[in-house]
Amino acid sequence: MSESFVLWGSAGHAKVLAEIISNQGGRVLALFDNNMVETPLRGVPVQYGEEGFLAWASEQADLKNFAGLAAIGGGRGRDRVAIQALFRSKGLRIPVLAHSTAVVSSSAQIGAGTQILALANIGSEASLGEACIINHRASVDHECSLGSGVHLAPGATLCGCINLGDNVFIGAGAVVLPRISIASDAIVGAGAVVTRDVPAGATVVGNPARVIRSN
Repeated sequence: MSESFVLWGSAGHAKVLAEIISNQGGRVLALFDNNMVETPLRGVPVQYGEEGFLAWASEQADLKNFAGLAAIGGGRGRDRVAIQALFRSKGLRIPVLAHSTAVVSSSAQIGAGTQILALANIGSEASLGEACIINHRASVDHECSLGSGVHLAPGATLCGCINLGDNVFIGAGAVVLPRISIASDAIVGAGAVVTRDVPAGATVVGNPARVIRSN
């Protein structure tokens, strides 16, 4: 990789991404966060907010030498997309980052800034939008379609031909059965088994999953 990265987010997910980057020969040179926090990476400074990012960017000779990723997990997909847009506005490259143990079909389409973590699987003809997180041991089976900002927590499973809208969060160990549609901003609780479509903004839990909250 031999590439210099900046990350927005300075908690545990930044550590995960930094390790993948390091193992692939890259390095993280700067961190940004909306909170004033201590750096999770030795020797890498954290700068505060958009103002800090713009100040840092103004000091760089050529921002095309940098790649940027949003190191923010959970149901904050819209924030990840917005951060990528800010990075792009200053000329940073937005790569796909995949752990060496992840399995990604050659026929899958993966959006910019998507992060595929250890032992995750992306099946044939799957389509993932921008700024998605496919966490440890999560699985996206054949012909699934994911919008931008989706997060699959560790061990979550999407069976074949599933459609997810933007900013959907699938909790750890949850299972979504084939040909289900989950609309934008929905949340699926940990361990849930989704057997029917989920409306926009709804939170579902249980087996079979039931709506406990809706917009």
